[in-house]
Amino acid sequence: MGGLSKVSGKFTDFMISLKNDENDITESSVSVVIKAASINTGIKQRDNHLRTADFFDVEKYPEITFQRKRIEKKETQLIAVGTLTMHGVSKEIALPFTIAGTKRDPAAKKMNIGYAARLTINRRDFGVYWEKSVPNFVSDNVEIEINLIARGIDIK
Repeated sequence: MGGLSKVSGKFTDFMISLKNDENDITESSVSVVIKAASINTGIKQRDNHLRTADFFDVEKYPEITFQRKRIEKKETQLIAVGTLTMHGVSKEIALPFTIAGTKRDPAAKKMNIGYAARLTINRRDFGVYWEKSVPNFVSDNVEIEINLIARGIDIK
């Protein structure tokens, strides 16, 4: 709204493939497939508009994907470097993340891990150029926040 408000939304249909190597986090891997049509901002009319060719163009580009190339550890900072593909455009991104916590169940040889990440991307870098006559109605910058709890990961 002309820079006056911030809109939050989430994707409700996604698949994450995660391999956690607790001995060497850099050997871990992650791949993500998000169904773009599952966008939910809480306002049906806006969500329907986001699904059109003005934004996600879900008919032509039904999925948003991330494929890890490598995990880097720089002192205490963890970074998942990989390819983000959205709206038919693939770009390498560096996604800083943290391990929010772990809970082990040694009897079951399983553990739960919480991950958190934040990143800002420019929508124009991914071919999303929609504009409204009101300046700054839709920001070019999109903040991505990820909070993930991975349950039942095998303990070696």
